[in-house]
Amino acid sequence: MSRQTFGSRGYRVGQDNITPLGLDIHHPVFAISALSIVGFVACTLLFPAQAAAFFGWLRPAIASTFDGFLLLAGNLFVVFALFLTLPPWGRVRLGGPDARPDFGRGSWLAMLFAAGMGIGLMYFGVSEPLAHYEAALGGISAEGGVRTDIAPLGGAAGQPAAARDLAMAASIFHWGLHPWAIYAVVGLALAFFGYNHGLPLTLRSAFHPILGDGVRGWRGHIIDVAAVFATLFGLATSLGFGATQALAGFNFLYGWGTGGLAAVALIGVVTSAAVVSVLRGLDGGIKVLSQVNLLLALGLMLAIIVAGPTLDIIVTAARGGLAYATELIPLSMPFGRDDEGFSRDWTAFYWTWWISWSPFVGMFIARVSRGRTVREFVTCVILVPTLLSVVWMAAFGGTAISQVMADAAAPVASAAQEVKLFVLAEAFPLRSVLSFAGIVLVLVFFVTSSDSGSMVIDTITAGGKTEGIPRTQRVFWATLEGLVASVLLLAGGAEALGALQAMTISAGLPFTLVLLALCYSTWVGLRAAARDDG
Repeated sequence: MSRQTFGSRGYRVGQDNITPLGLDIHHPVFAISALSIVGFVACTLLFPAQAAAFFGWLRPAIASTFDGFLLLAGNLFVVFALFLTLPPWGRVRLGGPDARPDFGRGSWLAMLFAAGMGIGLMYFGVSEPLAHYEAALGGISAEGGVRTDIAPLGGAAGQPAAARDLAMAASIFHWGLHPWAIYAVVGLALAFFGYNHGLPLTLRSAFHPILGDGVRGWRGHIIDVAAVFATLFGLATSLGFGATQALAGFNFLYGWGTGGLAAVALIGVVTSAAVVSVLRGLDGGIKVLSQVNLLLALGLMLAIIVAGPTLDIIVTAARGGLAYATELIPLSMPFGRDDEGFSRDWTAFYWTWWISWSPFVGMFIARVSRGRTVREFVTCVILVPTLLSVVWMAAFGGTAISQVMADAAAPVASAAQEVKLFVLAEAFPLRSVLSFAGIVLVLVFFVTSSDSGSMVIDTITAGGKTEGIPRTQRVFWATLEGLVASVLLLAGGAEALGALQAMTISAGLPFTLVLLALCYSTWVGLRAAARDDG
């Protein structure tokens, strides 16, 4: 058994301890994480009513209490990330002055996009802009009255064009600069301390300037366990969205049904594909699937643009992007809002979701970003996906809004959230082909998220090792993700999946404090590196 030392000022991660099952458990992070996850699932299944009640209370309680704090923190992450692109720290290269990228820029950007928001964009790309449009035009409460607080910035009652602009601005706001700045903060910190300081590629390493060698003790274990917990449950929630949408699509097209056994069968197939991808590694598995993802996504988006209301989509993208730039500061205001329902029910939910995903996405983009300068890293991680989100929302959400503007009784308006994409495609030529392509894209995003998430959790629980991790361990985490999603959906989910989503959201709140500390730690490290390089 060998002992690994990371960097001249690094810390030892201890003895490898390979069990008879082929699991590397030299850190307590593995056992604590696995037992915690299994325990949570067991309690949810044993006490579904109590869990549903608790998490049903927890989500709105967090959103209504901490919405101002979360919006303020999100703004700080954007400002900090963009600040780092300036000289001299923007010139610092991840991996040292002589490091060169491991992947071409096209493959790199494809992996960033696929890992970050693939399933989410498929699930919410049609439904969110349409929901904001309807609310902005004049939202109706359960009591039959108009609720302007649920509309972004108070809405634009009776003004369809203005309501569409507000809807696009609000949707891009939730999928643009802010979420990707959150990912960039985590990814940059992990890449910098991992590649430039020789520390293990785990979340605890980013706290070395604050905790020193304390990162190898119980405080470091807590940080990594929390990262694993947030990553797996955040991933399982998104996989739940993906499975629900894919099953709804199959049912919509072929009448296959959406019961528990169908969900288990679908997740089993997808998990098997994810296991194969994980075993093939970063180059042979995740890289290839990410490129397939990007090509399919771009192909579907172009098909909608060409076959749909092309001029309306172009106008919506331009006006939506302009509205986003114009309304960015009002939408970002943390206090004194007239649309508290919107900021609480939408923005606070999204920000905690992105923060709970940040260990997963941040770790993944750190793994594939060696050799990039800080300026290139931040610019590409934040700006490129934001531009893609603008076009995506205009193509899918903008098309749905155009259908409703032309006919208030358009089927997409009343369709269930998980089938809106397929109902939208009904208005197009070759609608069956487009719907089937949408299902395939959801499934490929499903596989990509699962295998990249397994790789990240594998790295964390192996103490930051990126090479030599037993294959059994990679299979373990990929399988556990599928089992968690299958059991919760089979248990039926509405209560169990709702509890899982609430747990993911609640995990994001403490991680906000973690990310704020990451900003300070990263600033200290980059300032020293820029001084040394200068």
